[in-house]
Amino acid sequence: MTDSPDRIYATPQAQVSDFAFNEDVVRVFPDMIKRSVPGYPTIVENLGVLAAQFAQPGSALYDLGCSLGAVTQAMRRHVRSEGCRVIGVDNSAAMVTRCHEYLHAQDSMFQELLPYELIEGDILALDFKPASVVALNFTLQFIEPERRLELLTRIRQSLLPGGALILSEKLRFEDEAEQALLTDLHIAFKRANGYSELEIAQKRSALENVMKPDSLQQHRERLLAAGFRQVTPWFQCLNFASLVALP
Repeated sequence: MTDSPDRIYATPQAQVSDFAFNEDVVRVFPDMIKRSVPGYPTIVENLGVLAAQFAQPGSALYDLGCSLGAVTQAMRRHVRSEGCRVIGVDNSAAMVTRCHEYLHAQDSMFQELLPYELIEGDILALDFKPASVVALNFTLQFIEPERRLELLTRIRQSLLPGGALILSEKLRFEDEAEQALLTDLHIAFKRANGYSELEIAQKRSALENVMKPDSLQQHRERLLAAGFRQVTPWFQCLNFASLVALP
């Protein structure tokens, strides 16, 4: 199984379409996310470590917006609580198909992995089972802003006492100078990873209407409104961060 380099936006497009997790993106996704999201490998690996701290026997562990299953796999490798099952959910049929292939390949490389289930569907319509860990890894930013509180409230209601929500997102900053600085540094990160000015500009246009980042304060206030009692940032690299929210 091989992945292609991300060249989706390398040639000029007369009209840049809204970003979608289609076959073209799925084919290059591992390369795309590694070169676009600073700290991504660290976040993914440590999501497994964090999940092991909160996982409870016999409960579900959710990877919402699982894409190719990197977080699902991290949780499967790190969590040892008896009777747990990782449930990955994504609304992209192409992602789910390739995710099955990745996880099946991983099964031959690692022993004692947790069982998993993949669901192709809308996380907004998901019927949650009692869960001890829920991961939203760069997923909430693609949900309509007016429905984010609804989703987080349902997640909070599904979490068992002692469980946790782990939320990773691109951040927007209220201070204009801070926003400008971190935007420039993120662009520098992309340049350093081989993206051209054309690729950076066209990708930005593609995401403009479909990805709506929030500030850290907005995330905190929304999580508290959803019923979480503690919200703690555990990682930040440039304008990307991950939080742990406890019920």
